[in-house]
Amino acid sequence: MRREGSAGPQHDRPQEPLRTEFEFELPRGFVDEAGTVHRHGAMRLATARDELLPLRDIRVRENPAYLSVVLLGRVITRLGTLPSVHDGTVENMFASDLAFLQDFYRQINAEGHTRAAVACPHCEESFEVELAGSRLGES
Repeated sequence: MRREGSAGPQHDRPQEPLRTEFEFELPRGFVDEAGTVHRHGAMRLATARDELLPLRDIRVRENPAYLSVVLLGRVITRLGTLPSVHDGTVENMFASDLAFLQDFYRQINAEGHTRAAVACPHCEESFEVELAGSRLGES
């Protein structure tokens, strides 16, 4: 039963639509077989399934560092004029672009940032802490 005037703060604000895809520009760009450089792309938010399914992949089991390649291949929705993006595409990217995409993944899946403002309980000074884990998919 709802009492009049008991609406919480979530009812006072208009709800913004959930943004599920984010555009990016690679620092160097992916070079396809024809020599075309693809820099502009988009990545969607990851689902629990996106993070769980790669754990079954034999390549990830043999080499846990391969997790980021498989995971990024699932969530990158567009890259330049490529007809599709998959783990083979990510596997052939420059290391600097891979590092960029790993960081971008962490940022968008942590509501746009990987840092949080906190205050020291002793001196009450405010500062930021890094929330991101050391590997893609961790937090």
